[in-house]
Amino acid sequence: MHEYMSGVRVWGLSCPGFPEEVSRARRWTRDILRGSPLAEDAELIVSELSANAILHTASGQPSGTFHLALAVSPRVIALSVTDEGGTGTAPKVEHQGQEAEHGRGLGMISAIAHRVVVHDSHGGYTVTVELFTAPGSAGGQPC
Repeated sequence: MHEYMSGVRVWGLSCPGFPEEVSRARRWTRDILRGSPLAEDAELIVSELSANAILHTASGQPSGTFHLALAVSPRVIALSVTDEGGTGTAPKVEHQGQEAEHGRGLGMISAIAHRVVVHDSHGGYTVTVELFTAPGSAGGQPC
């Protein structure tokens, strides 16, 4: 993390909807959050949300894209992934059996995160995940 940061810092990244872009999104997140005890959790969350955008929405179609935003404050890390829609249904937590190959990602993210919000975004959906970093802000650990 950035040692002298006192306010909110925001980064954004747009990626083509190719599977190899998931690793780029992870690396981008890891580089920004280097030194934070929440970097690994954030990297896992971005990986899952990016893969979901590519696999389950128009983001994975030819010329599709997905967009990431990362906001960091002394108390909260907020990660957002916006897809291009095309599914007709919003992402949601599903309860799958042990043999299921898909459908557990948002459940896993919900277990890690302090808050998960899904909202409509220009024909697609944005999933925003918040991780609290400071003591007294819902139980997180300091950065």
